[in-house]
Amino acid sequence: QVQLVESGGGLVQAGGSLRVSCAASGLGFGMYGMGWFRQAPGKEREVVAGISWSGGSTYYADSVKGRFTISRDNAKNTVYLQMNSLKAEDTAVYYCAARRRVGGSYYPDSMDYWGKGTLVTVSS
Repeated sequence: QVQLVESGGGLVQAGGSLRVSCAASGLGFGMYGMGWFRQAPGKEREVVAGISWSGGSTYYADSVKGRFTISRDNAKNTVYLQMNSLKAEDTAVYYCAARRRVGGSYYPDSMDYWGKGTLVTVSS
């Protein structure tokens, strides 16, 4: 059974930093591309960042470029999202997701498995 479990969310002040993690089990982690998505109240789920199976290719939404960094440790079956210079508009539930497909854009329907999410709240 595939499980993706996010952790590390919480409350942080604007301008601060936070790192969220996603631990995967039940799948060949090293063969899956991974993505971080977020959903704010009343808004659609949107992609934040994506990383290829090897970590050699990454993608960032324009809204987080230069502030967020996605990385992965295949030995630990874990993907990370380092978030710096946080803004109030970054407040959302953050989800990690996995996909077997290689290449292409990261969007919700392209992902095969999802975690349950972790809440990040940025106070202004």
